[in-house]
Amino acid sequence: MNATREVEVVVAGAGQAGLAGAYHLRRSGFEPDRDFVVLDHSPGPGGAWQYRWASLTYGKVHGMHALPGMELTDADPSRPSADVIGGYFDRYERAFDLRVRRPVGIRAVREGDGGRLLVETSDGTWSTRALLNATGTWDRPFWPRYPGQEDFRGRQLHTAQYAGPEEFAGQRVVVVGGGASGTQHLLEIAPYAAATTWVTRRPPVFRDGPFDQEAGRAAVALVEERVRRGLPPRSVVSVTGLPLNDAVRQGLADGVLERQPMFDRITPDGVEWRDGRHVAADVILWATGFRAALDHLAPLRLREPGGGIRVQGTRVVADPRIHLLGYGPSASTVGANRAGRAAVRDIRRLLAGEPVAA
Repeated sequence: MNATREVEVVVAGAGQAGLAGAYHLRRSGFEPDRDFVVLDHSPGPGGAWQYRWASLTYGKVHGMHALPGMELTDADPSRPSADVIGGYFDRYERAFDLRVRRPVGIRAVREGDGGRLLVETSDGTWSTRALLNATGTWDRPFWPRYPGQEDFRGRQLHTAQYAGPEEFAGQRVVVVGGGASGTQHLLEIAPYAAATTWVTRRPPVFRDGPFDQEAGRAAVALVEERVRRGLPPRSVVSVTGLPLNDAVRQGLADGVLERQPMFDRITPDGVEWRDGRHVAADVILWATGFRAALDHLAPLRLREPGGGIRVQGTRVVADPRIHLLGYGPSASTVGANRAGRAAVRDIRRLLAGEPVAA
């Protein structure tokens, strides 16, 4: 389509944050397809969850929170999380008639005429007065660079490409990364692999006992402070620590979760430390996280000298027409829900010509 279509708000992404934003737009009186549109590049409902490996069952999911207005009930913990959450998102979209358009990839967001934004997509261009950006991180896996990496003769893959533990049968596997994905990969792979080695940049921090509201607020505040200063966000999980559940305790007892410091170089047949110690490897699995998928916003020049985009709540300080949902402190599932409500409240003021809070 060549014609530019006009709406009041474009919602970019239909994961947890995007659907929460769309829900609150709907509740505020905005009509889908007339006042707002939800664009999603994925082939079906489920956000990034639809790409998770089959062995990540719903019972293993860390902190999934229900979307606003509809609880996720009677979910079978033994079913793959991709199926459970994908089905839940599908029901949610239909229940609230959100009319998500997919697959529609967003290529660029540019300045338009009359104070509007132009959202260029694989399905034409939308002119909008505001953008709820909820494009997540799954499309930007982070691959660290180490000397010798290009000479490694084995296989290298990222969590984003992980399909399950069976493919590592009989292989020597080095897992890199101290987050939830790294520990989950190790616990799954160890029974199949010939050997596993776990390396992380910093010693992992395991959290025992309940994670109460006060601890949660403190963790979110640490993440929020970074984005307020225009620094790249750290994940909420990075400041909460890893939950010490029964599976992790067993992994520690068995030596599967015996952490090694980060290696200094990669050799053709493994990894090596400065002191000369070498571990042979057939596979290096990079469980090194993701970065915010925001390249489409580059034409607006929103990044600060610190490398991030400075936000107040969810609103981009440099451009109040844009809200980043699922970015920084709103990256958790419960945070995404709250952020959607607050962002829509802010956007209603903006569209009404009212002052936007500093």
